[in-house]
Amino acid sequence: MKLHEYQAKGVFADAGIPVPDSTLASTVDDAVTAADDIGYPVAIKAQVQVGGRGKAGGIELVDDAEEAREAADDILGMDLKGLHVDRVLVEAAVDFTDELYVGVTMDRAEGRPVAMVSTRGGVNIEEVAEEEPDAIVREHIDPAFGMHPYQARKAAFEAGIDREVAIDAASILTQLYELWDDKDATEIEVNPLMVTADDEVIAADAVMNIDEDALFRHPDLAEMEEEAAGDDLEAKANEYGFDYVRLSGNTGIIGNGAGLVMTTLDLVDYYGGEPANFLDIGGGAKAERVTNALDMVFSDENVDSVVFNIFGGITRGDEVAMGINEALEQFDEIPKKVVVRLAGTNAEEGMEILNTDLVTVEETLEDAVQRAVEYADAEEEQ
Repeated sequence: MKLHEYQAKGVFADAGIPVPDSTLASTVDDAVTAADDIGYPVAIKAQVQVGGRGKAGGIELVDDAEEAREAADDILGMDLKGLHVDRVLVEAAVDFTDELYVGVTMDRAEGRPVAMVSTRGGVNIEEVAEEEPDAIVREHIDPAFGMHPYQARKAAFEAGIDREVAIDAASILTQLYELWDDKDATEIEVNPLMVTADDEVIAADAVMNIDEDALFRHPDLAEMEEEAAGDDLEAKANEYGFDYVRLSGNTGIIGNGAGLVMTTLDLVDYYGGEPANFLDIGGGAKAERVTNALDMVFSDENVDSVVFNIFGGITRGDEVAMGINEALEQFDEIPKKVVVRLAGTNAEEGMEILNTDLVTVEETLEDAVQRAVEYADAEEEQ
């Protein structure tokens, strides 16, 4: 479960991590009132769970009420990387002299949590990790003992943080690890951790992802789950019991099995397309589940075509085909071109059953993906 920035900052503040004064607003008038109450300058920040909000126009710094109204009007209601913005965080601007990065996640290769520190805050940390791996200091933690204060200080000093703020940055890193451990987080980070002229450090952003399987231990976080869903499609996925991740492309993908779906995503990219989603409908592909999956993918305005990649194991291919036919026959008009590839038990029987007036059938996954990418490209060109 991904928390929104305002939710994560609430958790941070309760733990004693310094964050800017802020107010959540869902209307332009509320945003202006909040800005007036906080005092200018303020940042108006779209509350959607995507990276690069600033570059996409989802964050604006304003100096007075007129600018605040204009910015709130621009951001509220905008489509930001496929997500509708219906709330903004109005936040006191930080007069900073430097930007740092601190975070904690699980290093699966090492089988231990790892704390990370960098003086390259304020930019995409994934790009830093790829292009300048030495710019990120990593400190592995033994979960049996937790993070020792000396480890946090060591990471801060090795990263090259100025001595005047290194201790405070190390303290925040320690608090982040304690939150990561106590709240069953999978990832927690501050980017940027801003340094002020008075050598204070403030969490200007907040990322916190929670292991959904552990929510029963955290009723306070569980209450945030519905709001944290991010958009209507993610809420639908939770309702239908699907594993779903929304992406930025235009080729919709449906499969029954995480590995199968990931393979399809890779092939869409390989053949020059852009995946619109990861959607694993799980075991079985009866009509109801197929209908729900199509409802989700068809509801994504970015999708121009859909590829079904179904492997019949326990579920037979002919049952899958009947489910797809029944599902598509419920639509008065099929809004996107659908390509189907079946493999596994009774796949040949299933291919014969599929209604080719409703779908395009391909024998191999490669052919199915290429056809779906072609359909998406043709639709985009129109």
